[in-house]
Amino acid sequence: MVNSPLAVLLALFSTFGFGAAFMLTQFALQRMPPRLGAAFSVPTSTLLFWCLAPFSIDPAEADLSAAGLFAGIGLLFPAAVTLSNFESNRLMGPNIAGAVGGLAPVFAVLLAMTLLGEHLRLLQLFGIAAIVAGVVLMYRRQWQALTVRGLWLLALPLGSSAIRGFVQPVIKLGLERWHSPIAAVVIGYTVSSAVLILAALVPGHTLEQNFDRRSALWFAVVGLCNGSAVLSMYAALGRGPVTLVSPLVAAYPLVTLLLSFRFLETRARRSAAHSRHGRNRRWRRLIAHHITSNDAN
Repeated sequence: MVNSPLAVLLALFSTFGFGAAFMLTQFALQRMPPRLGAAFSVPTSTLLFWCLAPFSIDPAEADLSAAGLFAGIGLLFPAAVTLSNFESNRLMGPNIAGAVGGLAPVFAVLLAMTLLGEHLRLLQLFGIAAIVAGVVLMYRRQWQALTVRGLWLLALPLGSSAIRGFVQPVIKLGLERWHSPIAAVVIGYTVSSAVLILAALVPGHTLEQNFDRRSALWFAVVGLCNGSAVLSMYAALGRGPVTLVSPLVAAYPLVTLLLSFRFLETRARRSAAHSRHGRNRRWRRLIAHHITSNDAN
């Protein structure tokens, strides 16, 4: 079922969801580590998908081979991608991590051409080239000072983009057998939730010391943004080719950049202004106290 205009609309909605999630992750990471946060983020989306499943999934249309494919994907996506995104976001910031993670269409298109026999049009090729150029330009200052540690940090968003890129053609292959994006996210997210919860319960980490209620709520919001973005992306893949959907979804770093400028940088300016105002007020108090003491003497 091909519907390119609807696929474009769904892909753009997915773009906004991924971009917003990257920005909001900065608030969530302030008081809770990525691994514990992922155990709240992905299960929140999973719970929402299970609530939608009875109204959206027809068991008569179920395909076991497609279900197995969705479950296999769930071992890596969104589990491994979520952990990688949170960690790279914490270490590199949302703009750089999001930009490098936006290289997913390079991997997606290559596999789609091989696995699905799709063809890359000239406009789509220009779009992918623009994404790669944007990543290079955004990260240009860091290339000169890149160390061994820097290369390791860069591997996190690159690995995340590779997984997300390879997942897209495979999901489309599964949707050709069972055309149910909600079934794909229910199965994949259920497997990922189990993986992330087990990872959070690994002995040697004290959950009570790392848990923060406010951060848990932020991670839940991030999970809803990511979950709605993934569902929209799957729905777009079910209605359009990977070579069309993937480059559009990969534009989410622009959304992250705009939202970061609107919220994070504005908040930083306000904090700096408040800090300067507080210092000035303390100085005025000290000066007034000094004058009063001299007058008393």
